[in-house]
Amino acid sequence: MSRRLNALLLLPSLAVLCAVAISCGSSGQAQVRFVHAIQDGAAMDIDITGPTDVVPTPVFSAISFLQVLPSQPGYTGVASGADKIEGFLTGTTNVGFNGVPINLSGSQAYTLVATGLVSPSKNAVILPIADNIPSPEISDVAFRVINASPSGPNGTGGAVDVYVLLNPASGPRGTPTFSGVAYQQATGYVGTPFNPNNDTTPPGFTVFVVPAGQSAPPYIVSEGINPSTGGAVRTIVLTDVQNGNAMSPRFLELSDLN
Repeated sequence: MSRRLNALLLLPSLAVLCAVAISCGSSGQAQVRFVHAIQDGAAMDIDITGPTDVVPTPVFSAISFLQVLPSQPGYTGVASGADKIEGFLTGTTNVGFNGVPINLSGSQAYTLVATGLVSPSKNAVILPIADNIPSPEISDVAFRVINASPSGPNGTGGAVDVYVLLNPASGPRGTPTFSGVAYQQATGYVGTPFNPNNDTTPPGFTVFVVPAGQSAPPYIVSEGINPSTGGAVRTIVLTDVQNGNAMSPRFLELSDLN
């Protein structure tokens, strides 16, 4: 009998979790979205065991590398308190990563980022990052960075500087938008003018990621990010390349607020 069917037979009254907006969460639940950034991990089913649960609750199914569930900008309500999260290879009882303890506050929204490695010891790391999303003025946008790349610069780990520059931008200049962002670190949000030149077509931004203290090419990341409206909020997630030992030259963009 499957792991999921066992759980449902044991707890026939288990409520089905649904994707909800942050404002719809109850005071007894935390609101979560899950990011699969384990570079050597296959697609997984994610279970969460709440502090009073007898068996795990299936929460997310068949989430692949660099996928985010539920669909953005949605969140899913889960039990708050001292929870345990674990991953299984999709549709099986084969462990992707063992139960990882996390502590979630009621009525708080979180981005749960799975990083680290599955092999050889299933020692994935879960980053429970509080989403205290700002509400920028319509003339501004806001960004933050989550460093979920265990390999880091040049495959050796270490911190990075991140520049988010209004286009046109051919390379890093001035002071980094985010300085010395280490693996497993999440920055706060930083606001920047959305379209200070009042162009008919807003010019967008380019994100540059370099080893901390360095601004010369080659850059690890040189990629555009273009919120379509002012007042938007974005999270930039830095990850490894899949099945590799280096930071990816592309980032994962989360739409926190459109």
